[in-house]
Amino acid sequence: MKAFLFAVLLFVSGYSFAQQIPARWDELTASDFPAALDKSSKTCILPFGILEKHGPHSPIGTDLIHVREWAARATKQEYAVVFPDYFYGQINEARQQFGTFSLPGKLIYDLLEATCDEIARNGFKKIVILNGHGGNPEFIRFFMQSFLNKRHNYVIYFYDAENDPEFTKEYRKMHKSDLRGDEHAGESETSILLYYRPDLMKMDRAEQQSGADQKRLNLPDLYTPIWWYASFPNHYAGEGGKATSEFGKFITDHEIGSFIKALKVVKADTTTLKLQNEFYDRVDNLNK
Repeated sequence: MKAFLFAVLLFVSGYSFAQQIPARWDELTASDFPAALDKSSKTCILPFGILEKHGPHSPIGTDLIHVREWAARATKQEYAVVFPDYFYGQINEARQQFGTFSLPGKLIYDLLEATCDEIARNGFKKIVILNGHGGNPEFIRFFMQSFLNKRHNYVIYFYDAENDPEFTKEYRKMHKSDLRGDEHAGESETSILLYYRPDLMKMDRAEQQSGADQKRLNLPDLYTPIWWYASFPNHYAGEGGKATSEFGKFITDHEIGSFIKALKVVKADTTTLKLQNEFYDRVDNLNK
């Protein structure tokens, strides 16, 4: 009987320990790592933000804070290990503004690859990029396509949510400003930060600068690197002053729920790495 009770206590204490291990990589102990790998199905989230001006009212780390909170709240419901906040992305278009941290293109590519390789060296087979910066997707997609250039023993997933008609319908009802101009530090993004970190917001400054499109270039069917600056020299696009915490909660609740669904799919995925290895094997055998 004593042996049985001892076994039960061991099981309960082990279960309790597994439940309590932190999600954040930097909060884990080295002795926690095997349990974290097992509990996460060897899945690591890379929260990818940026450091840049967000109008005159929202913090420089808005995108970083957004993905940090997003990942933290999602992993309370669906466990995965969260890599420390990552902000080495593409932000050349904001180099004229104080607080911007912009590195050369080759360096951010090499750094992202080295970071993913190092995450995998620690035992993870699945890395999910959770992006919060509008200037990153093209870079991330290029990085992921280039990923097939050499063999990797892990998979990268870029979370890119599909449109939800029901959410979009309610979003349009709640939205106060012009939807077409709500891009950067505008109503939606400001609402998210008002919900997550109201203590950092300077809402009395939201109308000190214009977030309207200045329309200083007219080049139909042509793309130029200066297009963003031509339209939004203040690095502000929208009307942040119309933001509300309630709208922010509505947006973030949907974001977190949608990401949890995707995270469950990633953790259950056993096919992608097999197909990736099959691809690499065929490349290696092409000239044999």
